[in-house]
Amino acid sequence: MDKKLENKTVAILATDGVEQVELTEPRKAVEEAGATVRLLSIKEGEIQGMHHDKPGDKLKVDGLVTNASVDDFDALILPGGVQNPDTLRMDQDAVKFVRDFVNSGKPVGVICHGPWVLVEADVVRGRRMTSWPSVRTDLRNAGAEVVDEEVVVDNGLVSSRKPEDLPAFCRKIVEEFAEGRH
Repeated sequence: MDKKLENKTVAILATDGVEQVELTEPRKAVEEAGATVRLLSIKEGEIQGMHHDKPGDKLKVDGLVTNASVDDFDALILPGGVQNPDTLRMDQDAVKFVRDFVNSGKPVGVICHGPWVLVEADVVRGRRMTSWPSVRTDLRNAGAEVVDEEVVVDNGLVSSRKPEDLPAFCRKIVEEFAEGRH
């Protein structure tokens, strides 16, 4: 793979309960494309990854979202899992970071239940998106146009439905992240 993302820094925002494969596969894709990746969270140390409803690995956190600046990153990944975005959307610093990131025009990749944080940040109105089926009503109620497709791109916002969509999602985030600000 060529180094399309060389000299780019990508933030992944996650906490306990993150669907592990939705963090590790996109991370691998952007790192292989040359990006530096930092895992941000609302707590220090490690977060608990999940394989659906079974515990996965502990994942080392690189920094707290409360100390992070949108200016330090070129792109953002919001993985799913049920607990992860449900917890993040209750954290004011996480929601503010996501809102500021989307409003900056920098590209964002979100998968599965991850859009809950975007809904809380009130940044989906007028956007075309997809998600896990149980999140779609929340997206519609927040003003998004919701479709059932493997991967959807709307002006730098890349969304996918589930872990099975990861190959398409990973290809598309690398492409959109390489394009930069939209």
